[in-house]
Amino acid sequence: MKIPALRAKIGDWDYYVTTLTFQQVSQFVSKIDEHLHKSESLQDLIQRSITKNFISIKDYIINQPSVFFNSLVLAVYDDYPNWQEIEFKYDDTETYQMGLLDFPGNHKIFPVDGQHRVEGIKAALKEKPELKDQKIAAIFIGHKNDDAGKQRTRRLFTTLNRYAKPVLLDDIIALDEDDTVAITTRYLLEEYDLFTGKRVIYAKQKAIPTTNKEAITSIITLYQANLELFKVFYEEKFNKKPTQKVLGEYLKFRPANEDIEAFREFCISYWDAFKTKLSFISEYVNTEENSADAYRNNETGGNLLFRPIGLLPFVKSSLLIYQREEKTFDQIFERFNEVNFNINSKPWLNVVWNQIEKKMIMSSDSVTQNLLIYLYADNILTEKELRKLKEGYASKISYEQDIDNVLEEI
Repeated sequence: MKIPALRAKIGDWDYYVTTLTFQQVSQFVSKIDEHLHKSESLQDLIQRSITKNFISIKDYIINQPSVFFNSLVLAVYDDYPNWQEIEFKYDDTETYQMGLLDFPGNHKIFPVDGQHRVEGIKAALKEKPELKDQKIAAIFIGHKNDDAGKQRTRRLFTTLNRYAKPVLLDDIIALDEDDTVAITTRYLLEEYDLFTGKRVIYAKQKAIPTTNKEAITSIITLYQANLELFKVFYEEKFNKKPTQKVLGEYLKFRPANEDIEAFREFCISYWDAFKTKLSFISEYVNTEENSADAYRNNETGGNLLFRPIGLLPFVKSSLLIYQREEKTFDQIFERFNEVNFNINSKPWLNVVWNQIEKKMIMSSDSVTQNLLIYLYADNILTEKELRKLKEGYASKISYEQDIDNVLEEI
């Protein structure tokens, strides 16, 4: 096997950059096995690290027309390939970095970085052999199969895998063209008046800075709210609740444009009702300057829905009511006008707002959600949910009497 490549050096590593077809990956790249450890138990430990994640990679290869991967890092030992450099001249410059890697018959190749990609490619080829000519970038390094060589390659293995970071939610929201929720969130940020301009803020955390007088929420909270909407949309579309795993897999692949449009319309129907039927949201939308000033401050805290810690539980509670009561979003939000959203008063004191320190209280999501449902109507929560609400609320307000009477404090 001869393949064109570029030769380069970084630190004390000489390496070669090239491409391999899926067929070559399947045929020539083996599992790590004994290459990093003599111990069979340690070999087994490394192999167990190749989880079923490769199945999702296989599905990605098969189902995504725009499939793309970063480079495999492959170690080679036993009859290391010969480098045949080729002189290349251009603009009075010459280089010997280009050439051919010539692999003899006894070479052994294993992945230092990209084990799941290798296994995903092999699995994809079993289902679709016609993918054999697809190409992936590869970086070859040298590996000596002795104690020092194994130690050196193990260090590289852990370095590459330890410092590999998952895609940030920020990047998914801003760039992902397969995630239906991210696509719809970007549309709302650019086209929907409740969220355009300065009405939604980017912040490293979900919380909104106290100096901000314009935003109703943060980008991350808006995405998370739309994700809750998507769960209900998915259940209505497929007539089943999505598990976290199913949801994650579904959002990896871009659906048909009509499905994206259908979810966008579902979102807009929710946010239309939200902005027109909740009186204080209507006032906020119609205020041109410092529109959030009346609803978020450091003295009284302001309105629950102008805090990310309150908006997300509100979305969850309204969607649960929507599913159990079979009412329209318009009807639900009209009734919510009767609920007190001032966090400087019961039932929100000591649940989401610390009146003494004048700051928000974190990690009250489930209590807040169930309180909102109970305040909307006291017959929607199940017995188990009502018990959980009583216990959670009693804990928050340090209630020491009969817990069955705690909601009389509201």
